[in-house]
Amino acid sequence: MRRHRIMGLLGAIALSAGTLAAAGPAQGATTADPPPAEFGTDWHDPLTAAPPVDRPATRSCQVTLAEAQFRDFTPYRGSYAPPEACGASDWAKVVLRLDGKVKGRQYDRLGHLSLGGVEILRTSTPQPSPDGITWSVEKDVSRYRDTLSRPQPVEMLIGNVVNDTYTGVIDVKVTLTFYAAEGATRPASGTPDRVLPLTTPSVTVPRNTERLLAEVYATGSGGGCEEYWYMTTPDAAPYSCKAEGGPYREVRVHVDGRLAGIAAPFPTVWTGGWSNPFLWYVTPGPRAFDVQPIRYDLTPFAATLNDGRAHRIEVSVAGVPAGQSGWSTPTNLLLWQDEAREVVTGALTRHEQSDPAGHSRWTPAAPGGEHRLDTEGGHRLSVSGYLDTSHGRVATTVTRAVHNTSVHRWTDGENRDALTADWTDEESVTHGPTTTRTDRTYTMDGETTLGAGDRLRTVLSLGDRAHTVTLRGGRSVDVTRLDHRYTGDATYTANVPRDQRHAVATTSARYRLYGSQAPGGCYDRTVATAQGTLTADRRRC
Repeated sequence: MRRHRIMGLLGAIALSAGTLAAAGPAQGATTADPPPAEFGTDWHDPLTAAPPVDRPATRSCQVTLAEAQFRDFTPYRGSYAPPEACGASDWAKVVLRLDGKVKGRQYDRLGHLSLGGVEILRTSTPQPSPDGITWSVEKDVSRYRDTLSRPQPVEMLIGNVVNDTYTGVIDVKVTLTFYAAEGATRPASGTPDRVLPLTTPSVTVPRNTERLLAEVYATGSGGGCEEYWYMTTPDAAPYSCKAEGGPYREVRVHVDGRLAGIAAPFPTVWTGGWSNPFLWYVTPGPRAFDVQPIRYDLTPFAATLNDGRAHRIEVSVAGVPAGQSGWSTPTNLLLWQDEAREVVTGALTRHEQSDPAGHSRWTPAAPGGEHRLDTEGGHRLSVSGYLDTSHGRVATTVTRAVHNTSVHRWTDGENRDALTADWTDEESVTHGPTTTRTDRTYTMDGETTLGAGDRLRTVLSLGDRAHTVTLRGGRSVDVTRLDHRYTGDATYTANVPRDQRHAVATTSARYRLYGSQAPGGCYDRTVATAQGTLTADRRRC
């Protein structure tokens, strides 16, 4: 039998890679027309079930940030100046919107956009139909007010290859819409005073910093095995994607060589993932088009960093084989300053961590059976510190625990390849009288098989869930719940031209959000597709 490496390598059928704005208004019900028997040469434009960015009803101003066609790896470079008609920097909200179009044949591609070196968007692209598709992504970028308040150089890149086979030129326009703070509409709250891009490990922060966050846009990508890091196996196991320690990954931040933050990476599936682009043509997987940064509260280290000297802040991904590329970790530092003090002093008072654990056990296949790789890993970190600010001594304690378990099964030749995995990331931040606890859970459960007639089938479910509780004085003042789930089932004939694939696929994505972050306190939307057509678009709130 022909060896057919299903997972990441057939994912090279469609290579690496928010809120994806709907291509049209929500239908509110099941569509009337039956779906076609199989995919044709065109399909519905991509959309997600995620809520649109809420916009205030105030005067607005729009700036074009980038407008380019990407056909190679040449970045777009331009310049930005803030709008004069909507205030200097005290905007109520700033919304970024990317509008894209592409037609023909093309892999999915990963892209980024930076302003003055500050990464403000990391995204991936959908795969086009021969007749062409359009899509839009929106993002609230109000937290980059410091960067947006003055002229900046702009750089954007969606690396692409265009030739006789892959014909899709990616055409994008990115705009910023600024909403003025007028009347009862107040400037965006919680925005940092300074945003510093971590372009080198060495950084000097203002000496009156009283709160410090790091945001890391961590992605395993680029077409190699780290794009499918959750499927990798130790060298001894007979599998096409190798990693010496197996699939356990952890994104870490160090301050002057000392561990300062840990997190579980989100297992993003790009729109060619799991060997089956038909799963993603209309409904991309969670976060695929709006890669969300991992956030770390580094405030316990502020006293150390406030000494006026340069310090090293470094990001690494534990579990990646030494010398192997495949991860990108652009990082921004978000700083809040004490306006009444030139220097804020304090101390790091506690630093405790468990021994990091991550191990895999390979069970060889019996004749005609399956190989099995069982993986489990975890780590815990707790740090505390205090600062003597103009409004008194403020103590901060950050505790974070990450854990991952997975079971990977595959046959010789990888004609069957299956994974069941979950990741948990539990974080508690106590800052003065306020404690915020966030429990995150990511899940992946899928199987790809190559059967008779080279019919390749993928059945997959993905989950992105979070529960956040904010306590003040021991009383709950805010609760937010997120539950974003995707399911898909797609089959096509592999190793034949596109028009001979006879592809069928059904997908469903449901996005539920409750609490202060949801429009009106409740948002619940489901979109479903069959053979590239939208079959349902329902809202329950």
